[in-house]
Amino acid sequence: MNSISLNLNIMIKAAEKASKILIRDFGELEKLQVSSKGPSDFVTNSDKKVEKIIIEELTKTKKKFSILSEEIGKIVNSDKDNFWIIDPIDGTTNFLHGIPHFAISIALKIKEEIVSGLIFDPIKNEMFYAEKNCGAYFNNQRIRVSKKKKLDECLFATSGKDDINNVLNTRKSGSAALDMAYVAAGRFDGYFQKNLSIWDIAAGIIIVKEAGGRISDINYSSDKVIKVFAGSNSIYEKMLENLNNF
Repeated sequence: MNSISLNLNIMIKAAEKASKILIRDFGELEKLQVSSKGPSDFVTNSDKKVEKIIIEELTKTKKKFSILSEEIGKIVNSDKDNFWIIDPIDGTTNFLHGIPHFAISIALKIKEEIVSGLIFDPIKNEMFYAEKNCGAYFNNQRIRVSKKKKLDECLFATSGKDDINNVLNTRKSGSAALDMAYVAAGRFDGYFQKNLSIWDIAAGIIIVKEAGGRISDINYSSDKVIKVFAGSNSIYEKMLENLNNF
């Protein structure tokens, strides 16, 4: 395994521990699909359980770091410069419908910069991670963004309900975190999305950057993100040209 920092090591261990709950709960969902209560309460419970384990694991070693997480919101501790940013299940709608495409996302923000990030898809056992100036990795193998230069050969990811009038070949996978991880790994050539929360994409930002890709400017002082664009250097500008109305 490549050399990683203590902070990233803590993140990996937290994600792996929490993923056991997620895998077990995902297996239980089939029984709930036919129950009168329905699975949505169950999914909210899963979200909270996973979040609790992640926070417990992260704070064992880093008690003073602050936290921003999807379910519990913001916890400002004595160290306000270091923020864990957590999305316990990115792709909850997929999870809810028994679609095996969702991820745990954890990032570390120091002051106004994401310095490390991890995206873990527990069902496929795929882990993407990166640290500033150390490169991006997928299951311990170095990854780079795609090298394609022709738009018609590219595949782009997006999500939401927007009516996209463009000539780009797109997919809607239902997980912003995995979409960005896939851009970093060269599976997708680019990604664009409106109206996100910072925890959806925080880990993906550093992973794409460290894989040699480009990311639009993000305001880290807000929990909401208006728009995000991510892609390889060779395709980023061409993607934007085709998204003038986005």
